[in-house]
Amino acid sequence: MLRISICDGRSQRRLLLEGKLIPPWATELRTACEKAKADLDGRELIIEMNNLSAISLEGENVLLELLSEGIKFRCHGVFTKLILRQLARRARANVQGAKEKQ
Repeated sequence: MLRISICDGRSQRRLLLEGKLIPPWATELRTACEKAKADLDGRELIIEMNNLSAISLEGENVLLELLSEGIKFRCHGVFTKLILRQLARRARANVQGAKEKQ
């Protein structure tokens, strides 16, 4: 199960994730982000991954898409920091690969 809580502030909107980012909830995160981006009014969108206990390959792919869109992430645990570092490397490799093809 995945719980997505929204915290609105003056300069940012945060999505707090708790639980497991696995099917079918990975798709739910994508939907929640689309809704959250719809009315940011100049605020920054940040996804906080502090309380995730598992991330599937589908969940990683959704996070990679969001990272590529410029959404910012926060995390504190070793597990989530490792996943984010790996995804950031994949995102950079994807950008470099796309530039080389042009």
